[in-house]
Amino acid sequence: MRSSILVVLILASAVAVIGMRHQSRMNFGELQALRAERDMLNTEWGKLLLEEGAWSRHQRVEAAAQKRMGMALPGPQQVRIIERETNDSTK
Repeated sequence: MRSSILVVLILASAVAVIGMRHQSRMNFGELQALRAERDMLNTEWGKLLLEEGAWSRHQRVEAAAQKRMGMALPGPQQVRIIERETNDSTK
């Protein structure tokens, strides 16, 4: 009687170990796939940052404003400097 209970417990333990090893391998495979996806997304993010930098360069924005909207920088005679009046009590 005791030996049959012991055999059942050993078999149950063996099945549990096999199940845990299988689950561990499955989790490791999923971890590797997620790491590969993370690396791919990081690479894509870097490329998008470079592209954003190229599209938002000051010269490119200025050229697009001049070409598409007819905008231009004002000449020195068109610039007006407005000084703000200061109240002596606030100094």
